[in-house]
Amino acid sequence: MAVQVPQVTTLRLMTLTLALNVSAINAQPGTDEITVTDQTSQLVWGINGSGKKITASTSIAAPIFTLKVRALNPTKGTPAPEMILSTTPNDFLMNVGRSTGSCILSYTGIALASRGVGADSHVVTFTVVNQ
Repeated sequence: MAVQVPQVTTLRLMTLTLALNVSAINAQPGTDEITVTDQTSQLVWGINGSGKKITASTSIAAPIFTLKVRALNPTKGTPAPEMILSTTPNDFLMNVGRSTGSCILSYTGIALASRGVGADSHVVTFTVVNQ
């Protein structure tokens, strides 16, 4: 009898829908930039392969407003600096192979008053890839 274990990779977002609402509360008089941050989401993973990292990307090629993300307090791995999300996957959390872990997702939305009003609806994708 043989026992075979294939590579297993699982990622799960603990909060699937999140809204960052920029409002006058977040604005500083005399400045163009208005920011809002949310840290209520969590990413959890389980990986049995070595040499892995997690990347992050968005579905919007040309957003009106900027969306940044970073990993806070990861239980495993090395977080990348805060990044501006783009359609190109960028390093989010390195050295996570053969681990189970979690991190808090810190999202920051940045609006410029000079860009006017509008809304961007992102689909953020986290992917486990070889390092």
